[in-house]
Amino acid sequence: MIKRLVSVVAFLLLVVEFQGQTTNGAYGFLDMTGSARVAALGNTDIAIYDSDIQLAVYNPALINSDMHNDIVLSYVNYYADISHAMAQYGRTFEKFGTFTGTVLFHSYGNMKYADEEGNVTGGSFSPSDYTVMIGWGRQLTPNWSIGANVKFAGIQYDTFKTFALAVDVAGSYRTDNGWMFSATARNIGYELYSNFEGDRNKLPFRLSAGVSKRLEHVPFLFSVVYENIQKWDLSYDDPLDLEGNYDPITGTKNEKSNAAQFADNLMRHIVFGGEIYIGKNLVLRAAYNYGMRQNLKTPTAKGMCGFSYGVGVNIWKLSINYSRSEMHIYGSPNYITISTNLDRFAKKGN
Repeated sequence: MIKRLVSVVAFLLLVVEFQGQTTNGAYGFLDMTGSARVAALGNTDIAIYDSDIQLAVYNPALINSDMHNDIVLSYVNYYADISHAMAQYGRTFEKFGTFTGTVLFHSYGNMKYADEEGNVTGGSFSPSDYTVMIGWGRQLTPNWSIGANVKFAGIQYDTFKTFALAVDVAGSYRTDNGWMFSATARNIGYELYSNFEGDRNKLPFRLSAGVSKRLEHVPFLFSVVYENIQKWDLSYDDPLDLEGNYDPITGTKNEKSNAAQFADNLMRHIVFGGEIYIGKNLVLRAAYNYGMRQNLKTPTAKGMCGFSYGVGVNIWKLSINYSRSEMHIYGSPNYITISTNLDRFAKKGN
């Protein structure tokens, strides 16, 4: 077991060294969440092993045979007239493992043409991004599983286009008493084509590790994810200085103590989440993302920035998940996901 764990960690560290990609750039949409459950649990690479195919997009090591014939449709009502949609399907082949197919589409509404001075010149266009993904997962032993996603991503902004090819790789280990550990390297790839001016766009590489455990005597599951391992300092130096970090007379920055800086940097990587199970058909979810809160809050009204929450219900043969992610005090995206297994509709005796 130790040798396998060392091999997985060494491989992921080599990926980090090879990639060196730390900014979101044009392909930041690859990290946008389309799943209501993932959004409720902190918008990150969750390490929860169950039959929910939604998790496969963000951690392919979670792909398993229980996702056979699962189908999922998701919709996100984002800000203004921006919206996202996602469709997924899973299929298991005994000799090869379980495969998932996913299509994600991001629409940014209708935009009008204007000249350099901002005068509307007539006509409009609808910018969009999309991702087509094939995932694969396999159980190596009762405890170890691996997975990978291969994805083709594209951008269409009027006459401007880009295309990129990327992969995600992940490994998971499940203990006999229910602890789940997982590491994920996402968006390892290269831009194949672009007619935008300038250098090729980099993909938003990210490396995460997570742990989860469903408690034995309490109907609760907790999740902790350490994300963006590839970069230690995730703080943002606001040029407007809304937090008053600079002396107004001398212009020098009011530095935090080393201990405070360490604690702040550490917490920006950690996402806490949990699920409470109320019977067999109702689940309540919530998460806290400290890094998101620090980046998106305003000094005068911090609100619920960084918090997310949601609910999941089973009705008839459908599983319906709804969530909200508090990204800004002036509004929160709404996520809804409907999933089912096609085998539930098969006639008895067939």
